[in-house]
Amino acid sequence: MAHVRKANRGPSAAAENRAALVTAARELFATAGFGAPLSAVARRAGVGQGSLYRHFPDRASLALAVFDGNVTELESLAAERTTTLDDLFARIIEQTVASVAFLDLVTSADERMAAVRTRVARLLAGKLDQARRDGTVRPDVTADDLLLVIAMLAGVLSSASAEARPAAAERSWALLRRSIRP
Repeated sequence: MAHVRKANRGPSAAAENRAALVTAARELFATAGFGAPLSAVARRAGVGQGSLYRHFPDRASLALAVFDGNVTELESLAAERTTTLDDLFARIIEQTVASVAFLDLVTSADERMAAVRTRVARLLAGKLDQARRDGTVRPDVTADDLLLVIAMLAGVLSSASAEARPAAAERSWALLRRSIRP
């Protein structure tokens, strides 16, 4: 799909350009992963690379903007009293099948991603306590263990084609779920 560069409208277009960049990055990260070329993001958004770097000085800043919505969605789900740990993992898996780049972000060794990992760990920990009380998770399972499970899913799904991801995610989660059950 060809994207036409917009005429420069100056500072009045800043919010629109930022939104276009986040949308373009979300699309490219979904298909090409976290390592998608930033020049391709700018092209898809119809802006110059100068606009990209004005809004997002580095890849991590852009990724955080893209995936903040995913984490916010998980936080909203976790805040619901009736949501279980399995419900959270089901949504994480759905997000991952749609874009394996989300797991690349959560499992990244880049320290700037620590805030995202902390948010995800916190929402998992909240539901983990209830799962332990309900007897659906072993008492020795920690939030860090659950982040490791997410990293394992990332490893499997990052090498699967988009078509194969749903089945690979379902099978992997079935196997990993057994490892945390009593």
